[in-house]
Amino acid sequence: MKSAPVSFPSAGGYQLSGRLELPPGRKPHSFALFAHCFTCSKDLRAAREIARALTTAGFGVLRFDFTGLGSSEGDFSASGFSGDIRDLMAASAFLESQHAAPALLVGHSLGGTACLAAAFELPAVRAVATIGSPASPGHVAHLFSGSLETIQSEGSAEVQIGGRPFRIRREFLEDLKQHPLENRLDALRKPLLFLHAPQDTVVGIKNAELLYRAARHPKSFISLDGADHLLGKKEDARYAGSVIASWATRYLDVPGSGGLETDRQVVASLEKDAGFTTEMRVGNHRMLADEPEDFGGEDLGPSPYQLVAAGLSACTVMTLQMYARRKEWDLQRVEVHTSHDKEHAADCNACENEGARIDTFRREIRLFGNLEEAQVQKLLEIADKCPVHRTLHGPIQILTRLLP
Repeated sequence: MKSAPVSFPSAGGYQLSGRLELPPGRKPHSFALFAHCFTCSKDLRAAREIARALTTAGFGVLRFDFTGLGSSEGDFSASGFSGDIRDLMAASAFLESQHAAPALLVGHSLGGTACLAAAFELPAVRAVATIGSPASPGHVAHLFSGSLETIQSEGSAEVQIGGRPFRIRREFLEDLKQHPLENRLDALRKPLLFLHAPQDTVVGIKNAELLYRAARHPKSFISLDGADHLLGKKEDARYAGSVIASWATRYLDVPGSGGLETDRQVVASLEKDAGFTTEMRVGNHRMLADEPEDFGGEDLGPSPYQLVAAGLSACTVMTLQMYARRKEWDLQRVEVHTSHDKEHAADCNACENEGARIDTFRREIRLFGNLEEAQVQKLLEIADKCPVHRTLHGPIQILTRLLP
C-alpha cells in the first residue's frame, strides 16, 4: 500500500497526526477512517495490519492519533471522550477535503465506541465496525479504579495504563458518563459489525452482547477466538481487517473489477514503492502475489512459483474427478499436495555443467473413496495427463512485446 504522513487541525486547534494509506495501482473505491484504542496510537501493529487488509481490498484508509496521544498535539486528559468524537469529525472533514468522506468507520476498543457515537453526526458513513469495544464509554474507568478516590478528591491523578503514565482529571470521568450508547444505538440505522474475542480480559465479551442486543438490523457479530484485546498476533489483526473489508463491501458502492483492466487472461501490476506485493487480475478475479517475509516480501499472497504449483494442483484434481465421474467410480474427494524446488540435476544428461539444477515439482495425491487397486493406479496414470502437467512437460514458448 502507498502510505504518507498527514496532519490536520482538531476542533480545539491542535494538529493531529495521521497516516493516509491508498491501495497500490488503483484508485480507492471507498475511504475508511480508523480509530485506535484507548491510550494507544495509530502506529499500533493491529492498526497497521487492519489498514493493510483494507487497502488490499481497495479501500483508502486514514488512521490518526487522538488529541494528546501518539504524535498529535494537545492534552489527552483535557480532551475526553467528547474530544475523541470531535477528532473523528475533524478527520472525516479532512478526508472529504482531500479525497472523499469516509463511508466506513472502524474502531478498536474505546475507539470503536467513539466511532458508534460519531456515526450519528456523519451522514456519509454507511457502515461501522468495532473491535473489542466497550458498550459504554464509562467502562474504561476500571483501568484506573485504584485512583478514582484521588481523582475525585484532588481533581486529578497520575495513573499507569499499559505501563505508561497518564494524568486523568475529574472532568475526564464526568465526560465519560455523558455518552450513554446502549439506549440510543437502535436509532443509528446503519449496518454494524461487532468483532470481539471471547478471551478478552480487558473488555469482556459481555460488551459485544450488549451492543448487539441494543443495535438494529442489519447487524453482525464475529468471534475473534483466541485473540487478545490488542490483537497482538499479526494473523489476528489481518483476519479482523479482511473480515471487515469483505463485510463492508456489501453495504458500499464497490465496483466489481476495480481499475486493473486487461483483454488478456491475466494482468499483474507492481508499483515502485510496493516491494513485492503485486496486484493481479486473473479472469474476473482479483488477487495478490507476493514473496515470503524471509525473502523480503510481506507474504500477502502466493509467490510466483506457488501460483504455478497451484495451477498444477488444481488442474490435477479437476482432471481426476472428471475422469472418475465419467467412469462412475466412487472417488469422493481428491487432494493434491504440490511443492516446487530447484534440485541438483544428477540425472540430467543434457546439462552442460555439473552444478546445474532442474526445476522439480513434487506432487502427492490422496484419494478418498471406495476404489479398487486397479482404479487407483489408473487415476495416478491419468494425473500425468492433466493439461497443466502436459504443458509443463512440453515445449513452451513465451513471446514478449512492449505495449505502448
